[in-house]
Amino acid sequence: MKRREFLALSVATFAAFPLATRAQQAAPGRKLGVLMPYTENDPAAGARIAALLSGLRAHGWIDGGNLRIEYRYAPKADAMKTGAVALVGQSPDVLLTTTNLATIALHRETRTIPIIFVGGGDMIKEGLVSSLARPGGNVTGFTNFEPAMGGKWLQLLKEMAPALRRVGFLHNPDTAANINDMHFADAAARPLNVDVVPLPTRNRDDIERAVREFAAASDAGIVVAPNPTTIGNHSLVVDLANAHHLPAVYPLDFYATEGGLMSYGPDQLDMFKRGAAYVDQILKGTSAGSLPVQAPTKFELVINQKTAKSMAIVVPSSLLARADEVIE
Repeated sequence: MKRREFLALSVATFAAFPLATRAQQAAPGRKLGVLMPYTENDPAAGARIAALLSGLRAHGWIDGGNLRIEYRYAPKADAMKTGAVALVGQSPDVLLTTTNLATIALHRETRTIPIIFVGGGDMIKEGLVSSLARPGGNVTGFTNFEPAMGGKWLQLLKEMAPALRRVGFLHNPDTAANINDMHFADAAARPLNVDVVPLPTRNRDDIERAVREFAAASDAGIVVAPNPTTIGNHSLVVDLANAHHLPAVYPLDFYATEGGLMSYGPDQLDMFKRGAAYVDQILKGTSAGSLPVQAPTKFELVINQKTAKSMAIVVPSSLLARADEVIE
C-alpha cells in the first residue's frame, strides 16, 4: 500500500468515529489530553491522530475502552491558551501536543501533569527541559530540531531552482527554533550565491503581506519554517506561493500533498507513533523528566511534479532519485 493510500485510509478510519461519540463511549479510567495546532477537520490533524491511535493500540490502550482521549484544536496562536486551560481543567493523566507554542501553552498551565511534545524545536532554549538526556520537570518528547535543517532546506530549494538569487524565510520571530533555522539558512546561502530575506509573520495577515511584497522580486523563492502560524495557515501559504509562482520548500509533508512544490522534514507519523510509546510508559508510572528527548530518526522528501510543471520547473533527476514520494 502506498503512503498516500495509507494516510487516506487512516484519516477515513479516524473520521468515521466523531470526537463527541468517542468521548461519550469512553469508560472511566486513564485520560489523555491532546492539543493540536490545526482545525478539527484538517486532514493533517486526522493523519497524525490516526498514527497516535495506532501506536496506542499497539501498547494495549484503546480510546473509549481503557483510555479516554480529550481533544482541543487551536489553529491560531491566540487559541492555544484557551485549549491548554480547557485540557488541564480535565485533569488528564498525561498531555500530548506538537509545536513549541502549544507545548509552552500547556506548560504555563501545569508543572505537574506530564507533557509529551511530538515535533518541536529546541526545548532547552525555550526553558522547558534541562537537558536532552534527562529533561527533568514534566516535559519530554520528540523534537524536530536539527541544527542544520535551515541550511538543508535552502540547499534543496536551490537544487530545485538553480536561478534563485533571493530566498524569503517565512518564520515566526517568537519561535526560537525558527530563528536558529534562519541562521543556518543564512550561513548556507553564501556559497550558493543567495540572499536570505527574513519574512517574520505572527498571523494570517502577516503571511499575506509578506509573501505578496516579497513576490515582487525576480529570481525569488521561499523557505517556510514550522510554527503554529505557518502550520495553522498552511493552505494559505501554499496557495500564495503557487499564485505568485514562487518555488518553495516546506517543512512537513502535507504542504506538498496539498499542492506545495516540495517538502522535507521528519516523518511526523512515525514520531506520533513513537509518542504513543511515551504515553504508555508514563501511564505505567515512568516520570516524564526521566524520559530523554529524542531526535527524529526518519526524514522524508516529497516532490509535487504537478506543481513543478505549473511553474515550468524541470525537477532534477538527482532530487527525483532521493525523493520518498513523487506526486504526479
